Amino acid sequence: MMSASVSATVFGSPVADPRAGASAFHEAGGRIFVDLTPVLRSSLGRALVPRVFDVMEARSATVMRGLFGEPEFSVTHRSKRPAIRRALKLAWRFRILPHAVQAIASPEKARRRVAQLGTDLKARLPLPPGVTPLDHAEWLLSTQMIPIVPSILPAVAPGFIMLGLAGKLLGGKAKPGELASVLRGLPHNVTTEMDLELWHLAERIRRHPEATALHDNPLPPPVREELDGFLTRYGDRAVAEIDLGLPRWREDPSHVIGVLANLLRLEDPSLAPDALFAKGAAEAETMIADLAHRAGRLRGPFIRFALGRARALAGLRELPKYYLVVALATVRDLLRQVGADLAERGAIEKPDDIFFLTLPEAREGGDLRTTVTQRRDDYTRELRRRRIPRILLSDGTEPEAVAHTTPTADGALTGTPASSGQITGTARVILDPIGAHLEPGEILVCPSTDPGWTPLFLTAAGLVMEMGGANSHGAVVAREYGIPAVVGVPHATESIKTGQQITIDGTSGTVTSS
Repeated sequence: MMSASVSATVFGSPVADPRAGASAFHEAGGRIFVDLTPVLRSSLGRALVPRVFDVMEARSATVMRGLFGEPEFSVTHRSKRPAIRRALKLAWRFRILPHAVQAIASPEKARRRVAQLGTDLKARLPLPPGVTPLDHAEWLLSTQMIPIVPSILPAVAPGFIMLGLAGKLLGGKAKPGELASVLRGLPHNVTTEMDLELWHLAERIRRHPEATALHDNPLPPPVREELDGFLTRYGDRAVAEIDLGLPRWREDPSHVIGVLANLLRLEDPSLAPDALFAKGAAEAETMIADLAHRAGRLRGPFIRFALGRARALAGLRELPKYYLVVALATVRDLLRQVGADLAERGAIEKPDDIFFLTLPEAREGGDLRTTVTQRRDDYTRELRRRRIPRILLSDGTEPEAVAHTTPTADGALTGTPASSGQITGTARVILDPIGAHLEPGEILVCPSTDPGWTPLFLTAAGLVMEMGGANSHGAVVAREYGIPAVVGVPHATESIKTGQQITIDGTSGTVTSS
């Protein structure tokens, strides 16, 4: 239903049967894939979409461009008018231009506006009297969530536009990595605020004699009270949190408890996350002043203004995802109520089996136990899949897998520079953050990250990631914490072993064995 909402909201193409989803979205191996054929067959799509992927998922952008020469993807749509009309309608509906101007003129007003959007969304989440949980869940999924994204976009995009404009004006006066360092220690980022609150929680727990009993069941009352305070605000989050079938932290806080245990091992005050964050923010302000000075008397004031606006607005980039996750947590609660009813009627074995059913199946009822068993087996099998293709052709070919790559002469792994700086340290390969152990000062090597991973960044000395681009989640958070990062590194979790000494260069985008 969310795909139908995307189609209607973003592309202006309502779907006849929202429960069936938009035709561009397909399921394979329990994962959602989007049909990019129209993009590759469009001159405008070729010009714009790979550029977006350049900063979000660079390896996919490379694969897309590699398909431009294939006959089956020849350009058949050369007119830009339909796309421009849709973009103008979207901009008019969500008042994108006025809100963008407001954001540049007054970041504080823009932040108040997007905060109110979150307040309004949360007010619509509770189940109204006389409405069934399934009907309310469908209503939230189909109408209330996706519009949040274009509503917040004009508060975020101007920050990155100002950053890019400053880079253009600076030209060669800014060295590699310097402009990105302006985004260190960004304020108003809900994810880093969560991580820093987790660190402050660890500091408070450290003062209790019961701090060593974190893994006791039940937790000591003072520790439980501190943890409950954190979960009251952030308990709707989780690892892989867009998956409705996975428990939220307020349901199962074991991951949070494990992260707290890791943080309690951090004893060097100079490595404290809040100290590093403050240091990054101070370095960013110093860099702004330095770049403005280099720009000269005429351009300098504008460079200072533009980079100041980038810092004031760019941190809001995490807010749309956060609001969506809060809403998804409510949808999960509603569907569990539906699951409890189905289990009571014998249609499924237990309430959480609801997450192996489609919404029409849940509505129709009947004996669904065989369907659930089959899909649960498929899900368990897919969890063991190490390699997830980013792009697939209709015949099952994975273009990236069959592409010829030339290894570097020195055997270095290469990716996208994400956060400047160089660090040598011990690698820790982590495929699943739940229960993961990361010693302070180790380099995190992982497939990808979402906000559920970021508490591990609090003790990491660096980041190597298989997926992502310069503006992907892991890259942004690494910059904000001031740790060197290289993302989009093919086969990093297979090529690097836990305990191996590696050097990562977040400016050049290389990873070498030390």
